[in-house]
Amino acid sequence: MSNRVVCREASHAGSWYSASGSQLNAQLEGWLSQAQSTIRPARAIIAPHAGYTYCGACAAHAYKQVDPSITRRVFILGPSHHVPLSRCALSPADVYRTPLYDLRIDQKVYADLWKTGLFERMSLQTDEDEHSIEMHLPYTAKAMESHKDEFSIVPVLVGALSESKEQEYGKLLSKYLADPSNLFIISSDFCHWGQRFRYTYYDESQGEIYRSIEHLDRMGMGIIEQLDPMSFTNYLKKYRNTICGRHPIGVLLNAVAELRKSGLEMNFSFLNYAQSSQCRNWQDSSVSYAAGALIVH
Repeated sequence: MSNRVVCREASHAGSWYSASGSQLNAQLEGWLSQAQSTIRPARAIIAPHAGYTYCGACAAHAYKQVDPSITRRVFILGPSHHVPLSRCALSPADVYRTPLYDLRIDQKVYADLWKTGLFERMSLQTDEDEHSIEMHLPYTAKAMESHKDEFSIVPVLVGALSESKEQEYGKLLSKYLADPSNLFIISSDFCHWGQRFRYTYYDESQGEIYRSIEHLDRMGMGIIEQLDPMSFTNYLKKYRNTICGRHPIGVLLNAVAELRKSGLEMNFSFLNYAQSSQCRNWQDSSVSYAAGALIVH
């Protein structure tokens, strides 16, 4: 029984993105063809996890920076939307299905992470209910298709971590970030604005509501580009911006801070920003998306 391969189904295919491999492939190709590869090869990217009709074009700007010829392992850090989690969790699956092709979990890295005692095991149900990791699987498969049999994935579900836990996981994962054959995908949308999100911050000096939202997001993006975890934490405390992947971002920033201590030089740049719609009054709502990449010099 123990040899049975556990598969995580592509549970959001057919609703959040196309379940047809050929249709999905064509859409991804279309979006990627509109993006420039300006800062390859990325060691880490931040990209959104909404339905592809909303954020597919934005995400392409991050995935265009991925170099499949050097990438052998793809870590995907996504926030937990449905289950309360104060730590990080690993998947019970061996394989993640996508409409393009199946992705294999790196069980050796999983075993090493498990040994630290810092990780929980999520149920297959939790894994399949969550979209924050899944929405990166088709893009990962597409970006890596020229080397599709030569890489594995390391999905990590990130809970509502304290600052000290973000530091702890950042330190732990920094040795993997230091390896040029690893790519980190940080799954996050930006501001969720509107009464349905219980967040209606508005700085009237910016003009229309959507401009205030963009100003707030770009402030946060600028702080992420500084690669200073403390400044990002302080920004979130001050403005309470509803950046759903703030903990995965916090883990990345702490991993970078750890590597910078040893003299490694890194730069992060955001390449694209978008909103699901333009809010002009209090009845409106929107979600923001940003795509960026980290390079190591």
